[in-house]
Amino acid sequence: MKSVLYSALFFSASLCAQEYQYDYTFFTNSLMKDNFFYGNVKSSGSSSVKNQNNKLLVDRNEFHSPGNSLLLDYKNAKDGKWDASIEYEDVRGKDFFTKSNFLSFWIKSEKNDSDILPTLKLQKTDGSFSKSVTLKLTKKNQWENILIDISTLDASVKDDPKSVKAIVFSQQENSDSSNKIWLDDIVFIDSKEKKTIVETPKISFAKGYMKHVDLKWNPITDNNIRYVKIYRSDNGKDFKPVGIQDAYIDRFADFTNETGKKYSYKISFLDKLFNESKLSEIVSSETRNMSDEELMTMVQEASFNYYWDGAEPESGLSKENTNGRQDMIATGASGFGIMALIAGTERGFISRKESVERFTKIVNFIEKADKYHGAVAHFIDGKTGKTEPFFGKRDNGADLVETSFFVQGLLAAHQYFNKDNAEEKNIRTKIDKFWKAIEWDWFRQTPDSKFLYWHWSPDQTWTINHRLIGWNETMVTYLMAIASPTHSVPASMYYSGWASQDKIAQDYRKDWGKSDEGAFYTNGNTYYGIKLDVGVNKGGPLFFAHYSFMGYDPHGLTDRYTNYFKNNQNIAKINYLYCVENPKKQKGYGKEGWGLTASDGPNGYNPDEPVEREDTGKLTPTGAIASFPYTPVESMAVLKNFYLNYGDFLWGEYGFRDSFDLNNNWCSPIFMGLNQAPMTVMMENHRTGLVWNLFMNHPDVKAGIQKLEKEK
Repeated sequence: MKSVLYSALFFSASLCAQEYQYDYTFFTNSLMKDNFFYGNVKSSGSSSVKNQNNKLLVDRNEFHSPGNSLLLDYKNAKDGKWDASIEYEDVRGKDFFTKSNFLSFWIKSEKNDSDILPTLKLQKTDGSFSKSVTLKLTKKNQWENILIDISTLDASVKDDPKSVKAIVFSQQENSDSSNKIWLDDIVFIDSKEKKTIVETPKISFAKGYMKHVDLKWNPITDNNIRYVKIYRSDNGKDFKPVGIQDAYIDRFADFTNETGKKYSYKISFLDKLFNESKLSEIVSSETRNMSDEELMTMVQEASFNYYWDGAEPESGLSKENTNGRQDMIATGASGFGIMALIAGTERGFISRKESVERFTKIVNFIEKADKYHGAVAHFIDGKTGKTEPFFGKRDNGADLVETSFFVQGLLAAHQYFNKDNAEEKNIRTKIDKFWKAIEWDWFRQTPDSKFLYWHWSPDQTWTINHRLIGWNETMVTYLMAIASPTHSVPASMYYSGWASQDKIAQDYRKDWGKSDEGAFYTNGNTYYGIKLDVGVNKGGPLFFAHYSFMGYDPHGLTDRYTNYFKNNQNIAKINYLYCVENPKKQKGYGKEGWGLTASDGPNGYNPDEPVEREDTGKLTPTGAIASFPYTPVESMAVLKNFYLNYGDFLWGEYGFRDSFDLNNNWCSPIFMGLNQAPMTVMMENHRTGLVWNLFMNHPDVKAGIQKLEKEK
């Protein structure tokens, strides 16, 4: 499973070709109100900083860039000391940065006496600190930009911003006073020169939904533009800034939290020092009441846009996540995205002509991409087609599981593009060529192996040596290998490998499950009154019931042990009932808050599941929403709750953000390629069966299922 792989592989950004370079940013805005997860406060004696659970306060009424800032409401005392640190938020795949010549931030202070203001220093990742500087201001109660030459703090940071863990503001020695300061837009930048912005801002699209308005503009090509600033008016005259968006994203979701109201918008462009361009022309839209069916379509379309607007432009395929590697595509996420594109085409989000153009780009890219005995790598450079060893030097070749996710989408596309014209014939032909060239049988490692293996490296061969053993997300790999018309494996390997009951398979399941429950692949225990036929513990993270079943219809998959629609449904119901019981008293859990699965978290990626040991307290929208085929009523309750009650922080340009944790007042800043598409695709399978029907009608898929039936 993914958690095993992530822990096994050594991450190294240095192995990657030069990628998009970010500014090393400590704070722009907090998604969450009240307090900032990455802002830590400590004090002693009579000194203090107002805080919430030792976290810095967030102020939505005062800001330099909309919509909030950090408030330091402090008291200095000679018998005490206070420190407020603002930590860098590590984002998956954001690992290339511009040169850090200056620390830039904006500050507003009630008082500007030099002996009242705090000192500033850098905290390094090794625990050491830079030199300190004392802040000096020229204004009171006005926003002022502070630019500090990094050399005055620590010259080594210029070329290594990742060595900095936090910016630390501290009380001066022997100070006895109080003050309020607001901090915003804290970032390392390469230059303090004002940049000339040549592009003209223009909103190309505005559409109102129940509680938000989607805005879109043309992709920005001017490298001097750092942000897009959004202004809103509810009377068409008086405009107020409501948000900013990174220039590399060409959409913005303005969550107004009101229904049945007309809004007008303008945008401007900002450089790194927040010098502003002229404003765009006004566009308007209106929020409106929406039925449950319309809300479902809204969520499907928003997630679809991740793979349409948010795709890597050269390949047309999915990035691993937003705000990370801009040139790198993830093949498994791309396979899921392919199915989302099909659903979006059929729902009219794009035209069939647009879809054909995108899929032509995709199949052309596949032809030039690195392959290893027909299989592709997990991560590929979208511009060159070369493998990206994102998880380290051992992960520099074939990834059979990601290949199977990718092919699952492509075979559905093969069936969808069925017109008798040159363009669609070309798509089918190139998909067929790729599919038939994958040497599934070679990934047995030896001719007599009972198992398929996850990885192969061209210079280190089977060094990872990860056997594919269920129950997890890899069932599709065995099903695809059995279905192959050219390089198939015996259908008996489903039972000798995937569902193996050998000691090596039992030990594998016990190792990651930390339990004997399900060690024989079969489970048989009853949880919350529901018998679970197959699965470790209470069934594992919910993505086990999604990834292999976006193309494969679980209604039509029955082996010696269970029918997989029934089994997946029971896994989803157990997940739901665990969250209703809520043994760890996590905030937000209940009938309208469930869906434990793999996602980003405040302490990194974790595959949460309904056992206390793996319940970290985060909720992941894709968990419940991608379970619509299994739990339509319970999934709809989550969709409405998350949008209507948490949408002001959880809803963004591509729909629901990856996850949130109310215990820690934290929300993920990213959208993930593996998690957005399952919502679009599985909701479509629930509503129309579209992708299931397409995929299951592929002749090779049919033949593979027939082979498996004979083994029962």
